[in-house]
Amino acid sequence: MQLFYAPDLTENDSVFSLPKDESHHAVKVLRMNMGEDIFVTNGKGIIIGGTLQNQSASSAMVSVNEYLPDTQKRNYRIHLAVAPTKINDRMEWFLEKATEIGVDEITPLICGRSERKVFNAERGEKIVVSAAKQSLKSVFPILNPAVDFKTFVKNNHCKNTFIAHCMADMERLLLKDAVVGKDDICILIGPEGDFSPAEVEMSLKNGYTPISLGDSRLRTETAALFSVALVNVLNQ
Repeated sequence: MQLFYAPDLTENDSVFSLPKDESHHAVKVLRMNMGEDIFVTNGKGIIIGGTLQNQSASSAMVSVNEYLPDTQKRNYRIHLAVAPTKINDRMEWFLEKATEIGVDEITPLICGRSERKVFNAERGEKIVVSAAKQSLKSVFPILNPAVDFKTFVKNNHCKNTFIAHCMADMERLLLKDAVVGKDDICILIGPEGDFSPAEVEMSLKNGYTPISLGDSRLRTETAALFSVALVNVLNQ
């Protein structure tokens, strides 16, 4: 099954056109023919089975045959706020794999010890969309603009908020013991140099629970992906 992306698709459409890049991919790359079955999502929960009506590489038309159920729908949300890694490839790897496993929202978090304070949102969005299509998701993760630590902590209103840090002299719960089943969760993952003591203190004052991801010291992208995977497993 090849899934295409049409962000303007609505539940009232009987015929619609694919965006130019998706049309080109269907007609020129995959060489799909008029009358072939095609599956399309808007990334917001709608996924349809349809028929390709023409072979325009700039505006391929699709007729809707059926609206399909979302088989990957969850009744909880996972939000990861992650410090961008020094090497872009590692952050991009995290975006791809977290999308495949199942995450609802990602926020690049600029911390005092961040080695990279600029995040390429356009590039990141393309990676998320590609991974979501590949893993047949009808709801794509939200990728937010980068935000500084203080602003995020003070304005995030998720029900269950956690900060993963490496300060062994501070009491921390293991993430597996902190997760409440089938509930929304937000986890902060810091840069390679960890969160600063001041940042940890600020998070605690704003109601965040300190957590540990285990005895191994993990890279930023590994810690973030481990958190996504573990929360999903615990909610099975």
